[in-house]
Amino acid sequence: MPRKSYAPEKIIQLLRLIEISINQGKSVALASREHGIAVQSYYRWRKQYGGMDVSQAKKLKTLEQENARLKKLVADLSLDKAILDEALKGNY
Repeated sequence: MPRKSYAPEKIIQLLRLIEISINQGKSVALASREHGIAVQSYYRWRKQYGGMDVSQAKKLKTLEQENARLKKLVADLSLDKAILDEALKGNY
């Protein structure tokens, strides 16, 4: 079965629907199954996105992308520095 990926907006919507089902007396497992996700996904998403608005989730996604870009930039610069240090020592 192929793995689905959900946008943060969709995740927040699913979390709210499952919470409504739980408040109506359904178990977490049953409510999750009704909405087509695993119980583990529900708990993982609740831990990550619990209590967020859609705008906050969008901002989180853009910040995560920016963080990944900056980490890649730091890794590239660190590699360049190591190469230059080695060239300065004459150990090539």
